[in-house]
Amino acid sequence: MKRPFLLTVAAAMLAFTALGQKFGGTLKEMPGMVSYTMRNEFSKDVPGTLDKIKAMGITNMEFSNLFKQTAADIRKELDARGMRCTSFGVGYPDLEKNMETVIANAKTLGAKYVRVAWIPHEGKFTPEMAKKTVDDFNRFGKQLKDSGLMFVYHNHGFEFEPYENGTLFDYIVQQTNPDYVNFEMDVLWVYFPGQDPAALLKKYPTRFKLMHLKDLKKGIQGNMSGGTPPENDVALGSGQIDLPAVLKAARNSGIEYYYIEDESPSAQQQVPQSIAYLKSI
Repeated sequence: MKRPFLLTVAAAMLAFTALGQKFGGTLKEMPGMVSYTMRNEFSKDVPGTLDKIKAMGITNMEFSNLFKQTAADIRKELDARGMRCTSFGVGYPDLEKNMETVIANAKTLGAKYVRVAWIPHEGKFTPEMAKKTVDDFNRFGKQLKDSGLMFVYHNHGFEFEPYENGTLFDYIVQQTNPDYVNFEMDVLWVYFPGQDPAALLKKYPTRFKLMHLKDLKKGIQGNMSGGTPPENDVALGSGQIDLPAVLKAARNSGIEYYYIEDESPSAQQQVPQSIAYLKSI
């Protein structure tokens, strides 16, 4: 029963070898993976899950959960496999109340970036919330930079409420200090609220440092809720998002690391399909 899966993975890895040339160097290496993709597996078996991920050819991780392990435990498992963690995701309260722990864990993991993916709020995201966010982000970013780390915010859709001549996301980008605050583009959560990921990259080419590669199931209508059922995450290239246009725009951006994130229950099957697709375009 294992042989077809292994053949699929092997085919995806072979297909990826020319990817950097296909994109003129946009993706210089295999994309990483967000730990959330394999969250159920990690919650049961961290070493075994890392083995599965490495078998797909992926060696770069963005951990957004320590899965009841210590950062040192996870670093040990990564090192044993020749893997690395380049980004560490934390919650907003962690940055507000436990910054010393965040910094210590990020450094232990070997991460360059510290990422937050949700701004606490109730109901519609408002200008008042955005203004508080700007103050918080500038403070978080300075603290992290002073410790040798880089702060990024992962958009989630609700920030694209209209505001003045743009959106509240525009306001956050324009009002935060680029020395302290940058961004991780989740392409699904740009597309879902009705925005164009490629156009946003062109608008702010230096502010995006990381990217989540995702695709949205065909026929699904978006909104600004910041949420959709995980089954709506599909293999790259099988959904609605114009990924070739996004990656073409990314070529001229400041993005350093790309991560595949697949929230669906079928992630183990879909990730190899996503890798093969990236080579094909």
